[in-house]
Amino acid sequence: MKQGYFTVLSNEKLTENVFKMCLKGNTSAIERPGQFVNIKLDDLFLRRPISVCDLNGDELTIIYKVVGKGTERLSAMDGGEMLDILTGLGNGYFTDFSGDTPLLIGGGVGVPPLYYLAKCLINEGKKPTVILGFNTESEVFYKKEFEDLGVKVFVTTVDGSLGIKGFVTDAIKEVGEYSHVFTCGPEPMLKAVYNATTTSGHYSFEERMGCGFGACMGCSCKTKYGNKRICKDGPVLEKEEIIW
Repeated sequence: MKQGYFTVLSNEKLTENVFKMCLKGNTSAIERPGQFVNIKLDDLFLRRPISVCDLNGDELTIIYKVVGKGTERLSAMDGGEMLDILTGLGNGYFTDFSGDTPLLIGGGVGVPPLYYLAKCLINEGKKPTVILGFNTESEVFYKKEFEDLGVKVFVTTVDGSLGIKGFVTDAIKEVGEYSHVFTCGPEPMLKAVYNATTTSGHYSFEERMGCGFGACMGCSCKTKYGNKRICKDGPVLEKEEIIW
């Protein structure tokens, strides 16, 4: 974990309430896809944890949804402003377990960390397939960015306005064989993916956090191997250890 100041390079709106922010600073503490950063905002006691979407040298990309005071304040920031950020938090995804044809499944704001994961897997010579799940077409983001990586992308929308109608699990049967599952999204989606897939996998949980680095124990959950802190021992858990 490393604390540092990052400069906002850009902050753009992707959908009605989802934004993409590019930052520049010391990213050396970020070792794996699936890790997150914790952002300090003036006058707010708790930092805001946000997953890493992309990493390119000293440039960091995050994608966040405006859901409260903290993210609303982020959305109003302009290029040139500075942010106090803790980087290198969480365990992230370990690509050693992926096999040659991993399946990446993201729902809503669970999509961003899978982008950097896909890049890492491709750099290792693997051929990932991606499923992106949203409620409706107007909420879809990063479809083209994944396609530009050269991966096969399936999009599902609950109302059928784009791609396959239904949930991410409705697209799994279209994929064919896959070697491993990496997924991130709301817990009901993760549980559905757990029940719908046959291989082992790594599941990234979205959990409310206090400190974000394991000190407060506020995000502990039970696993088959005992209690784990989502912020430090997670947010990624192995399929075999999850207790629903």
